[in-house]
Amino acid sequence: MSTGCLCIHGYTGSPEEVQPLVDFLQKETDWEFSVPTLPGHGSELDLRGHYYQEWVAAAELALLDLKQRHDTILIIGFSMGGMIASYLAAKHEADRLVLLSAALKYISFPQMIKDTFGIVTDAWKGSLIENPLFIRYRTKVTQTHFLSSLEFMKCVEFTKPYLQHVRCPTLIMQGKLDGMVPSKAANFLEQEISSPLKEVVFLPKSKHLVCHDQDRDTLCEKVIDFLREVSYEMENREVHL
Repeated sequence: MSTGCLCIHGYTGSPEEVQPLVDFLQKETDWEFSVPTLPGHGSELDLRGHYYQEWVAAAELALLDLKQRHDTILIIGFSMGGMIASYLAAKHEADRLVLLSAALKYISFPQMIKDTFGIVTDAWKGSLIENPLFIRYRTKVTQTHFLSSLEFMKCVEFTKPYLQHVRCPTLIMQGKLDGMVPSKAANFLEQEISSPLKEVVFLPKSKHLVCHDQDRDTLCEKVIDFLREVSYEMENREVHL
């Protein structure tokens, strides 16, 4: 039995968003990983003229490529990539699904106001360039086209109905301090996903980019333990056969 793992980054992001987790899993397993860059995304954003259907199609093509070589398929999705991952897991009957900061809800306005206040305060003090949130998001803000944000919302609305068709075991991980996606989105995901085997894990010290935040070691260990269970299940199934 061989295993392929698809990892999907988020809106305005790149594979770097999930790379710490991918690096960890590569060291610990012999699985094949596919981490595609969605059209218009990457280190240099070029979102104008790209549509959500392209993002979904790019991820699906990467999944179909893995399915040609592997019996066991695992899917990991971050933020918007989590919604695309859910859609693919339902459509192609993946063996395991991991959702990281999945963008079922668009944004937490109270947290956004708090973060924005921090940026404004630093700007007033003349130290805006030192604000970590500003440094991380200034490029995304300046390079993101308004119509592309509508495509993001369309992507979420398109994939949301498929949550009820996810049958595989699902791990949902969410940063408690996430200012982009409300932490309660994890609870909504748990309610919507129909799989009888699902678990929600909150990361107390993490914001949106959970693979890069203070709980990343905990995240990595939890994810690999969850994904490895499918290998044991397959081995036991072979023995009984």
